[in-house]
Amino acid sequence: MSDLEVRQLRYFVAVAEELHFGRAARRLGMAQPPLSRAIRDLERHLGVRLLDRTTRQVALTTAGEGLLHDARAALDAVTAAARRARHAGRDDPALRLALKADYDAGLLPQVLAEYQLEDAALPVELVLGGRGDQAPALRDGRADVALVPTPFDDRDLDSEPLTTEPRLVALAATDPLAERPDLCLADLVDRTLPDGLPAHRDPAPIEHRPAPRLDLAQIFNLVELGGRVWFPPASVARRHPRPGIVYRAVTDLAPITLAVAWPQNSRSPAVAAFVRTVIAAAAVAR
Repeated sequence: MSDLEVRQLRYFVAVAEELHFGRAARRLGMAQPPLSRAIRDLERHLGVRLLDRTTRQVALTTAGEGLLHDARAALDAVTAAARRARHAGRDDPALRLALKADYDAGLLPQVLAEYQLEDAALPVELVLGGRGDQAPALRDGRADVALVPTPFDDRDLDSEPLTTEPRLVALAATDPLAERPDLCLADLVDRTLPDGLPAHRDPAPIEHRPAPRLDLAQIFNLVELGGRVWFPPASVARRHPRPGIVYRAVTDLAPITLAVAWPQNSRSPAVAAFVRTVIAAAAVAR
């Protein structure tokens, strides 16, 4: 970076997030006096005051708030560039595919087999994460391509929709509602989702908020105990029959669409080949 150094931005972000020089210094693993000097040098370099300091508190100025936003983005870009460079220079190159376990609409085995027939194919490494982890993994360089439920934060990403499928409700087999062939969300007024939120509101936006990390086994155990319900895609329900759980249609539950996404600036033939393969497989499945 010509005008600012990465080190200066890291120092500033630490102070701006902590709003305390002592805590920021401990976070950075350095003494407080050189950190204070570094921030003063940065302000002199830019010709603006970034922080209002008193003996009792530290606060961001308007200029500081703007720099914090831009500095975070710049540091993320530097980190992503370093990750991508290290990955590109590996002796054993691979295509890193980010996804939430089982959220592949049942396409993944076929896609992986057909992808390896492509001239540009590379070995595929799965980058498994929770809901909402896939787009950040593309932006910060941890993944090259992703299968991601929509909607998602698509800043700096390209994407193509693949499949749309209904979501069902998973209930304990002993739940009185299990006797009914289908339900509506209002029927679930006394039930909660695995993370404790009420189940009777349309959970589509909830699917993409930060949430506790629960794997399928934990979710199924909670549902089997009763009182908790879950809204899996139909493809997940088909692959995971369990004697203690029943799946029922929910007439007013929004479906889920799966998309393939990749960084806008990607020029990787391996990524392009994977995108072509998964789009073709989804078209056949539809």
